[in-house]
Amino acid sequence: MPLHFDRSELAARRAILRRRLAAENLDGLLIFRQESMYYLTGYDTFGYVFFQCLYIGADGDMFLLTRKPDLLQAQLTSDIEAIHIWKDEDGADPASDLKSLLHKGKHLGIELDAYGLTAQNGFRLKDVLDGFCTLTDASRLVTEQRLIKSPAEIVYVRRAAELADDALDEAHRLTKPGADEGEILAAMQGAVFKGGGDYPGNEFIIGSGPQALLVRYAAGRRKLDAQDQLTLEFAGVYRHYHACLMRTILLGEVSQRQRDMHKAAVDAMAACIDAIKPGRTFGDVFAAHVMSVEKSGFADSRLNACGYSLGTTFSPNWMDWPMLYANNPVELQPGIVLFLHMILVDGARGLAMNPGQTVLVTEDGCEVLSRHDLDLVVK
Repeated sequence: MPLHFDRSELAARRAILRRRLAAENLDGLLIFRQESMYYLTGYDTFGYVFFQCLYIGADGDMFLLTRKPDLLQAQLTSDIEAIHIWKDEDGADPASDLKSLLHKGKHLGIELDAYGLTAQNGFRLKDVLDGFCTLTDASRLVTEQRLIKSPAEIVYVRRAAELADDALDEAHRLTKPGADEGEILAAMQGAVFKGGGDYPGNEFIIGSGPQALLVRYAAGRRKLDAQDQLTLEFAGVYRHYHACLMRTILLGEVSQRQRDMHKAAVDAMAACIDAIKPGRTFGDVFAAHVMSVEKSGFADSRLNACGYSLGTTFSPNWMDWPMLYANNPVELQPGIVLFLHMILVDGARGLAMNPGQTVLVTEDGCEVLSRHDLDLVVK
């Protein structure tokens, strides 16, 4: 089974990590984020819902501790050679199994900010390693490295963007009075799968009527009315790389308020895109968003963030670090992929207008990755 990246690229990523470990005076890193494991070795699984740890040492040592169901998974999808198994049984203690594979007295980084390390397992690990080695929170080490995409990664991001466009084509085709949300959702997700894509890091968001104001998935489907609004937030996904789109599609008569909301959101998008330049910060982009929205008179309808980085992420969500919010000092650099969402929700009037698109930061600005424009679509 071929890896999603050349072995030389995976090795180069680990070499960068080892240099960063040495710069932080760390002897190694205990990796619990599935994104980090995939990025560094190709290892592709949802087995992180159980205890598993990838160790990479500053000296080049590398091993994986996991369960037996993931043995072949690791052998077939990664370049990890040393794979250790902890046994499922009453009284199993994988934290102690991990300790037996480590060397005493080392100063190790650990990914504490990881869905793959529950609080319960984190406390157990701390108790087991207390006095054996020193642990330092290094949750950002690989995450920061993943922020800037390599040319090979950008190829996958572009394919993901094409799949997102295909999904939006299906939404436009099927959205009409009487249409079932479930059929729209099935066709959108199906377009991604038919194009060779993957499951997204979280559910597609779909909601009409009052639920068009929601920016989270909620269970339950309905059929569209002749006078309605449909909000969609979704991702094309290829090799776990995400490219997102967001739209609010209107049905029936369009009020002036809705047209004004659409213009305000599109103007805010233009302001954000204009603010994206290497050397500026994530906070600068959000400030441009705030200024534009407030100028349009919709300050009460905006959120306190207007997007986030995208990359290779696993369940439970596709949002990657960092977010576009006030005063975020992280610097924009070429190769960063951003999802910009200009969400305007008027709860008092029950109206939503939520255009969003994915962009790639370039040497002199950014490139929009979707073939779709942001024109208001009315059915």
